[in-house]
Amino acid sequence: MRPFPSALVLIFMSAGLMLGQTDRPAGSETGAGSPGAIPLEVPAGTPLPVVLDKEVRIQKAGQPIHGKIAEPVYAFDQLVVPAGSEVTGTVTRISGVSAMKRTMAALDANFSPTRDVQINFDQLVLPDGRHLALHTQVSPASQGVLQFATAAEAQNQDNEKKKNAVKKLASEKASEKKQEISREWQAAKEQITAPGKMHRLKRLAIAELPFHPQYFDAGTRFNAELLEALNFGNEEMSPEKIHMVGTAPAAGSIIHALLKTPLNSASARKGEEVEAVMTEPLFTNSQLILPEGTVLSGSVLQVQPARRLHRNGQLRIVFHQVTPPKSAEQQVEASLEGVEVKDDQNLSLDSEGGAQATTPKTRYLTTGISVAIAAVSDDDPLQRTLDGASGYRVIGIVVGLAARSRAFAYGFGAYGASMSIYGNFLSRGHDVVYPKDTAMAIGFGSRVTGAPKPAPQTLLPEE
Repeated sequence: MRPFPSALVLIFMSAGLMLGQTDRPAGSETGAGSPGAIPLEVPAGTPLPVVLDKEVRIQKAGQPIHGKIAEPVYAFDQLVVPAGSEVTGTVTRISGVSAMKRTMAALDANFSPTRDVQINFDQLVLPDGRHLALHTQVSPASQGVLQFATAAEAQNQDNEKKKNAVKKLASEKASEKKQEISREWQAAKEQITAPGKMHRLKRLAIAELPFHPQYFDAGTRFNAELLEALNFGNEEMSPEKIHMVGTAPAAGSIIHALLKTPLNSASARKGEEVEAVMTEPLFTNSQLILPEGTVLSGSVLQVQPARRLHRNGQLRIVFHQVTPPKSAEQQVEASLEGVEVKDDQNLSLDSEGGAQATTPKTRYLTTGISVAIAAVSDDDPLQRTLDGASGYRVIGIVVGLAARSRAFAYGFGAYGASMSIYGNFLSRGHDVVYPKDTAMAIGFGSRVTGAPKPAPQTLLPEE
């Protein structure tokens, strides 16, 4: 019986130790809801959107080049690189031109073919005067505009009759967001010095000369992809600040994103996975919902490659999942509200966010001119010159004038007309192409494209 008191003491000591362990505050252990420091970092692989603010005549490797950040850059929920921040770099290499490319250009009366120019941006200057070293890989960016999807007028009217209060609110929110996006693009455009109309006409005339210098115009855009991350310190985040992160965005919410999966209607397959990354945080009533860096996962819903007889391709993608940084995935319903489109891309979006390549109506005019030139029967030197030029600029003009033969001139004229007919009406149509890092506006919830469409803005100089 003597060992009993010792055993009793050991039991009480063990119970006290276990009680002390279970009474620790919840925040003393690392957990998903515990407050902590969030690194404000722009990771490697992020493309900095740079726009040249002045015209640059390409002369030699090593010449300086200057631009500005076209759109704000965020880290988690903080703006770290404002639009308008300065970027400096150099021309690193001017490539030669192959004999084949030079010959083909010469046949088109161009003896100064465009050379591939590589540049590098190596310094970022923030508005507060801070200088940050950059390590980048620079590539040309789309020179397009952010085009919004709109429903057909009849469908809009029908939607107005059926729309309930929730959809109306979502539509109003989407309209406000689109206007905000429009203002952002306008602000970015104002960061550059737009050349005057006469200056642009002069440059256009120079470009048509047989020998001409090569320029980067003011407003030319580049993606400076970071090879090393930019670190802006840490941000203390309390549970109150992040307790709504990862919740489903309200219907009508629209976010900015960059497409990380290049897509082409010629090769894409239905059901193929698609991924995009948010470039700006989403707030609701000042509460963070989705931070920058949130990954959107989706798939190809519909695809149709371009076909013969100039039938164009179609492509529709949807997003069904968002994954914020270090948070659980969330199921959503989201689709395209807008996509960056180049002027020569001839792309249109329908009311469901689907894209279709379109053909410019000028094909009727150009083909008609080619056919009319070929049909005119005249031995006049000017007519022979036109016939020759219709087939192939330099070769056609020289042969048309030197041969003094209507048959030769007719041959070149017929060739030009037939190629125009084939290229504009019989050949394969255009595919829908979304390159990597294509800028997109993605809407959550019910379709809200019945909202008024703001005028598209461009970073290129205006008329």
